[in-house]
Amino acid sequence: MNIDLKKPLYRSRTKRSIAGVCGGLADYLGVNETLVRIAWLMLSGAGGPGLILYIIMALVVPEEPEFVQTSAEKVKNEPST
Repeated sequence: MNIDLKKPLYRSRTKRSIAGVCGGLADYLGVNETLVRIAWLMLSGAGGPGLILYIIMALVVPEEPEFVQTSAEKVKNEPST
């Protein structure tokens, strides 16, 4: 698991089934989105707060911008001095 604390948490535009919460969380944590979805289903099915937490995150977490420039692209696009 590779967590980059400088990277903001977004809802995914591409890896979404419902609202993109699991896909965005998977991108943030650096894991496969299927694992996050399975964990979320287990949390929801076991009487946990999974469904309520999902709804809150769908409302609070912003959607991923249409174009997110990666750090490699930033370095490539910076003018040379």
